[in-house]
Amino acid sequence: MNPQQVITELQTKGLNLVTDTVGASGRKGGAGPSDHKAVTLGDTTFMVPVYTDGAAQSPYSIDYEAGHSVLTKGDQVITELDFPEKPRFYDLQTADGIPYWKIALLHSRNVLATTVLQTCIRYENRKTACQFCAIGESLAADRTIAKKTPEQLAEVAEAAVRLDGVENMIMTTGTPNTTDRGAAYLTECAQAIRARVNLPIQAQCEPPNDFAWFERMRTAGIDSLGMHLEAADPEVRARIMPGKAKVPVSYYFKAFEAAINIFGHGQVSTYLLAGLGDSKETLLDVSQRLIDIGVYPFVVPFVPIGGTPLAEHQPPSSEFMYDLYQGIGQMLKQANLLSSEMKAGCAKCGACSALSLFES
Repeated sequence: MNPQQVITELQTKGLNLVTDTVGASGRKGGAGPSDHKAVTLGDTTFMVPVYTDGAAQSPYSIDYEAGHSVLTKGDQVITELDFPEKPRFYDLQTADGIPYWKIALLHSRNVLATTVLQTCIRYENRKTACQFCAIGESLAADRTIAKKTPEQLAEVAEAAVRLDGVENMIMTTGTPNTTDRGAAYLTECAQAIRARVNLPIQAQCEPPNDFAWFERMRTAGIDSLGMHLEAADPEVRARIMPGKAKVPVSYYFKAFEAAINIFGHGQVSTYLLAGLGDSKETLLDVSQRLIDIGVYPFVVPFVPIGGTPLAEHQPPSSEFMYDLYQGIGQMLKQANLLSSEMKAGCAKCGACSALSLFES
């Protein structure tokens, strides 16, 4: 199997780890690559489900031979893998005793990520909650804190750059009960971080009511912006994320166009979770629309997370994802819209998807 196939297979089927004793610990719950662990194949680090029911049934496992980790499928040896080590900044804590890893985490091997507000107006009510989301799980398990202050984030960011060579930072947020949808607090946090360390930042939030926030965010030091559709089909959106679906796709596209004018072509992205119900044709069509206006469609295979209503939902097949990646990769290549050109963010990191491997 080539790297494209290996990563696509592992991200859809998971990795059956008998013991999670190699490399940095994976993470359970929360936003982003939940229930995943970082794995390196050659020069590419990617996130793989290891704590899901699907991973426990995966045909892929690891054999440890002479100090090396070897990916196997039954009796077949696939390739050698590596696992990034625990970052050094995880050993530190703030003056008031909060471990740095409760404030921000290492994603992949060189990306710092945090959820600045670990609560969301939609999450506590199943009539409005996104059914795939586990933002409250890590908070309930005391693996994070509800609100990270700008000062805490700046302190951790400086240490992560100094000790572990972190190259960019992602700040996402639960949606607060304000019309700016979290843009105001992200702006405040970015100002504090950039005053302390020169680190490219992507912020992620729902589209604010006032697009003037995009200019304020950019002025504060935010380099790129993520506003996540999650799904494109209105029926799928209404069923899977009834609260967030009240903001229609048409409004997202207005926000995308306004944001592109501020952050620049290729510096705005959106998450699309393949496997929630969107057809391949729907995902290809919306990706082309996004690419046409300069927005990067970061397409990721849905992974069911424990403790959520979709915990038993089947992830997409590796064949579905491979075909999707090929189609979108060709569009990206033709438009010269490349993840490597992004200054910061999920598409820049690329670890939750194999899409970047299909751009060339």
